[in-house]
Amino acid sequence: MKKILAYIQEAYNELVHKVSWPSQKDLVNNTLLVMVVFIISSLVIFAIDLVFKKIMEMLYGLVA
Repeated sequence: MKKILAYIQEAYNELVHKVSWPSQKDLVNNTLLVMVVFIISSLVIFAIDLVFKKIMEMLYGLVA
């Protein structure tokens, strides 16, 4: 039981004293960056999908 309590105490001390947490401004900026990259990536994949769909329709004469 002592080992478990010591582990919890060490983990708490590390989280409070050794971990450097980002500021709110950094957190917001990084979140916005991830959202923008996600949207751009989604649009690129969507465009590639449309191109491949058109190519397949031309090759196989399919009508959607």
